[in-house]
Amino acid sequence: MVNLIWAFLAVTGIIYAAFNGTMAEVNKAIFSTLDEAIMITLSLAGVLIFWLGLMKIAEEAGLLAGLAKIFRPFVKRIFPEIPENHPALGYILSNMTANMFGLGNAATPMGLKAMKELKELSGSDKASRSMITLLAINTSSLTLIPTTVIAIRMKYDSQDPTSIVGATILATIISTIAALLIDRYFHYKRERAMRL
Repeated sequence: MVNLIWAFLAVTGIIYAAFNGTMAEVNKAIFSTLDEAIMITLSLAGVLIFWLGLMKIAEEAGLLAGLAKIFRPFVKRIFPEIPENHPALGYILSNMTANMFGLGNAATPMGLKAMKELKELSGSDKASRSMITLLAINTSSLTLIPTTVIAIRMKYDSQDPTSIVGATILATIISTIAALLIDRYFHYKRERAMRL
């Protein structure tokens, strides 16, 4: 659906430019932004590779496993219906830990595996309570170190690229609490409606 929307917007813009006589400006804008997009991608790749390598070292050193162990009691309270030592719990912890360090690309496979385990656990084609909660937490942008934003700030010569970390942590706390409150509100509202 999103692809159709983008295609519609692009075709509409080109047709409008053709009738309006501004095709030269459109071509100039397309090719100038292509150069910039490629340069940004290449410069971001270097920083992301650095952070991914750093996180790989942290993983090998047992830092991520230690963090997962620390967060396990909290995650168990957020997902009370998942049995102890179920694989879904491990995938959720890995997903959340990777997200906290801004490793969205590394977190996505863990999130997908967690969703698959949760679906098998629920035994239904409908989204279970745990699946909805995991989606809400991921949507709330659970991040402590925004590596991508830091990379972009470095690319554009920010004097202090990491100064955004404090604001990111505050935003993460607020958005995660809001996501959990909304998730719980609709869960109990649905349960109440089913009892009536």
